[in-house]
Amino acid sequence: QVQLVESGGGLVQSGGSLRLTCKAPRMIFSVFSPKTMAWYRQAPGKERELIASITADRTTYYAESVKGRFTITRDNSNKKVYLQINSLKPEDTAAYYCNKMNNQLTWGQGTHVTVSS
Repeated sequence: QVQLVESGGGLVQSGGSLRLTCKAPRMIFSVFSPKTMAWYRQAPGKERELIASITADRTTYYAESVKGRFTITRDNSNKKVYLQINSLKPEDTAAYYCNKMNNQLTWGQGTHVTVSS
């Protein structure tokens, strides 16, 4: 199994911010840079959904539910993808996961974000 490692989640109040980090393991360093990377989330009782992606040339996509509030970036030198999540709402509460857009790796444990009212 090859998994990306997510971190940076936590408990925040409505309107708060966090920066989530996704780190690639060394064994896939060579294939990280040319791949489109993405962040997903899964709220309790719901299916996993795509919320943001970033291509190798840094073209970005955002789901309507997070557009204007979340920002995805990548650091190819350190093999990391970040998700800055701002103006958080209770409905953003979920487990957040990163993965390649295509030919996905085994899902990691994710990082949990809980937003209180």
